[in-house]
Amino acid sequence: MFKDYTWLAIGSLRKRFLRTLLTLIGIFIGIASVVALISLGQGMQAAINQQFSSVGTDKIIIQGAAAGFGPPGQNAAGTVDKEDLELIKKVPGVNKAAGRLLRSVNLEYGTSVIVTFGASLPEEQEARDLVIDANNIKTKKGRMLKPGESNKILVGNHLWTIDHFSKDIALGSKMLINGKTFEVIGLLDKIGAGRDESIMVNEDDMRELLNEKDKFSAIIVQTNEKPAEVADRILRVIRKDRRQKEGFEDVTVSTSEDIIASINTILGVVQAVFIGIAAISLLVGGIGIMNTMYTSVLERTREIGIMKAIGARNNAVLAIFLIESGLLGVLGGAIGILIGVVLSKLVEFFGQGVVGNVLKASFPWYLIVGALAFSFLVGAVSGLLPARQAAKLPPVEALRGD
Repeated sequence: MFKDYTWLAIGSLRKRFLRTLLTLIGIFIGIASVVALISLGQGMQAAINQQFSSVGTDKIIIQGAAAGFGPPGQNAAGTVDKEDLELIKKVPGVNKAAGRLLRSVNLEYGTSVIVTFGASLPEEQEARDLVIDANNIKTKKGRMLKPGESNKILVGNHLWTIDHFSKDIALGSKMLINGKTFEVIGLLDKIGAGRDESIMVNEDDMRELLNEKDKFSAIIVQTNEKPAEVADRILRVIRKDRRQKEGFEDVTVSTSEDIIASINTILGVVQAVFIGIAAISLLVGGIGIMNTMYTSVLERTREIGIMKAIGARNNAVLAIFLIESGLLGVLGGAIGILIGVVLSKLVEFFGQGVVGNVLKASFPWYLIVGALAFSFLVGAVSGLLPARQAAKLPPVEALRGD
């Protein structure tokens, strides 16, 4: 019986092809927006979580309060310095600690000049090993910087693999950073996010370039105890040293888990807002389906009368029109999913050149199934009132009405 009702509904939709197509537009625009936004949002969350997981759960990051959250050493603002670093090293539970500078620099190569991030590597080997491990820094070509080397540079993956400059970057190339000449000794493998757009030099060179005596952008700590407990100790020590009251600290002390949770919360809120906006399109699409179904009921009044005259019950008429409106929703949803997938992949393709591989689209099965189910629900609910009107039509009036 259900199969017969479905074929009747399909036949009706095919007969009114243009109207069906126009009705679908509102649904597939809304579903496409929802699928694209959720897939990109979930992909970004997964990529960011993966990046911070690579840092390790045993790491703690200390930054100036205005610096905000980001991978270790990536944020340019900061009020931590060498004195803080020495203080932190003495905190119980701190195994290793390293400071890092990160600032915007002018990078000149060939006839091109760009503004990018310059990051420092500590001069002490133990601190250097910690930074390299926490940031998963690896060379694709060439070698790593050695402590004490001057005027040598490591180039981030996107800077040498994407056409940022008028000519290709190679080992031995000379580049100008803030007007000072550096030799390329290493081309880095992919690290992630904005770090692939950065260059790295030794700390002494970085301080000379920035005319910075003792400040750091961030301090990274490796602990052999529970990170949350050690983070609390570090904050108390800094607060005491700076004579600050609790809640008025000018630094943030965060574990990797804290940062992941904060970023996920922010992304979740942004995603919810955009999905809410996309839902308005679905509402409009639902109203379009309702309007189409009311029109269909008016046009098929005589057909309804004939069905009832030969024995069709109210429930059968109701089912036929509900299936028809549900099919409109499912068709719109299926088209919307395809468009959403293509859209998010295009955004991923073009966006990765700008923000790096943090922008990825993810399509879990529940997103696809959920989008289809939701679009069917929108269609069925939108068609409920017209279907009830059709079901309640008296056979005599219906036969008289066409």
